[in-house]
Amino acid sequence: MTSKKDLSERDICTKFILPDLVKAGWDVQTQIREEVSFTDGRIYVRGNRTTRGTRKRADFILYYKPEIPIAIIEAKDNKHSVRAGIQQGLGYAETLDIPVVYSANGDGFFEHDRTRTDGKIEQELGRDAFPSPEELWERYKKYKGIETPEQEKIAEEPYYFDGSGRKPRYYQQIATNRTVEAIAKGQNRILLTMATGTGKTYAAFQIIHRLW
Repeated sequence: MTSKKDLSERDICTKFILPDLVKAGWDVQTQIREEVSFTDGRIYVRGNRTTRGTRKRADFILYYKPEIPIAIIEAKDNKHSVRAGIQQGLGYAETLDIPVVYSANGDGFFEHDRTRTDGKIEQELGRDAFPSPEELWERYKKYKGIETPEQEKIAEEPYYFDGSGRKPRYYQQIATNRTVEAIAKGQNRILLTMATGTGKTYAAFQIIHRLW
């Protein structure tokens, strides 16, 4: 019989972490994305040659609604402790503007939650104690200052998808979500500064669509 210690990181994801998420009420089709590459890697120039660095890839990103990420999970194999992936996950979460981060090894979860105000930012959770989508959405709203039903209705308005499979790049997603959330809270003058070729028109279209 294979020991949990002998399983690969990917096996831990499939056999333990994913079933725990489903048990907590997360929808595999609409709320869970696995092995998400969100950057292509930094470009390095050496003379007349260029090379690309390592892509950043999250093991799991959890969404309350499509393109509204509320948590990230960094997985490790069972030879590592439950908290071994937390620093890597925190780095990804800072880039992606995600407030709640988990590390997992198949035995449970280690949580780092920036939404907490009681001082207990980090804690270990058993396999059966992972929060539901609704619970993490409530924390996300608190973190973002979304307080009224009217504000929530605007903030969770879905993106436009044309069936082509195109999704916003992570920085377009952040710009769109932050703008819509700011308008939901009553801020009506907003400046987006984005470099040439980074999709300002696409981000503006999504903002307009969601507010419309």
